[in-house]
Amino acid sequence: MHIELQPRLDPPRWLGVAAPVAAFAVALLIGGLIVALLGKSPLDAFRVYFVDPLTQDWSLEALAVKASPLVLIAVGLCFCFRANLWNIGAEGQFIAGGALGGALALATHGVPHDGPLGGSWILPAMLALGVVGGALYALIPAVLLVTLGVSEILTSLMLVYVARLALDYLVRGPWRDPQGFNFPVSVNFDPDATLPSLVEGASLHAGVLVTLAVVVLAAVVFGRTMLGYEIRIVGAAPRAARFAGFSERKLALAAFALSGGLAGLAGIMEVSGQIGQLQPSISPGYGFTAIIVAFLGRLQPVGILVAGLVLALTYVGGEGAQIALKLPLDVTTAFQGILLICVLGADVVTRYRVRLVGRVLA
Repeated sequence: MHIELQPRLDPPRWLGVAAPVAAFAVALLIGGLIVALLGKSPLDAFRVYFVDPLTQDWSLEALAVKASPLVLIAVGLCFCFRANLWNIGAEGQFIAGGALGGALALATHGVPHDGPLGGSWILPAMLALGVVGGALYALIPAVLLVTLGVSEILTSLMLVYVARLALDYLVRGPWRDPQGFNFPVSVNFDPDATLPSLVEGASLHAGVLVTLAVVVLAAVVFGRTMLGYEIRIVGAAPRAARFAGFSERKLALAAFALSGGLAGLAGIMEVSGQIGQLQPSISPGYGFTAIIVAFLGRLQPVGILVAGLVLALTYVGGEGAQIALKLPLDVTTAFQGILLICVLGADVVTRYRVRLVGRVLA
């Protein structure tokens, strides 16, 4: 007896909506079992993770701030995933964008606001450099793919560690704050180099609005432009795309550049909005978690926005669970991995009919 997967020729629309919901429910059950094995109450864990963060103003602000980089990176990953390209290195592109944009903040540190080199141009230039840094870093695996046929999965993933170690070297060496009591951090960014707050005295910053604008723009690109159509065709039917005259090489370069650019934008917004300086680690794993967000959102910008809020809820709730229930942060990471497995399993059920076929004896 063996399992056969038969493609669904016309999968019902309701199944595409129900699949991620069912995947999340199954992940919750497995996560509850893990919490119970750790000697804690699954109901208490559910309350701390998913209910308490929605009942206080500060936690709602934290939810929006943590969802912003997840959504930005995941929307960028859609350009690759929909074209059947696998950019697994968004974490490295996030770091590259944050580092390159942050370099301008360090270069202009201490410059008078009303001086010839100071002023309101610094922040937009930092954001632009963040996009450039992420895009250029993403183009490395893209160029290797289209010229030498090197697997983009391996190269993009390995480049994550290069970016991490490079940033670690910079903040421990040439970029370290000389007045920082030997801690491996840069100087705090000037006000001209930080994202303005949307609410005075709160952590909610203008980067959240940028993320919403990117979601709307990406929805228009995928639904109303030739680029979106080309991405869908190349991903779904490469032979038909070649027959139509679409260039897979050019699309690969464009998709990786867009994907890396949005990851780099998320990186510089995290550095200039939430952290306010450069340090050895500027991400708790946003680039990898965004892969889950992309698939949980069905590779649709609006769905990604909802999925990003859900995954951000696990970050905020996980921090609360460390305090209230003494649960390790690794439980949150494990839950995110379980959720990805459940989402991929739900995708299989959505696209295929699963049948058990017995061996016929002659």
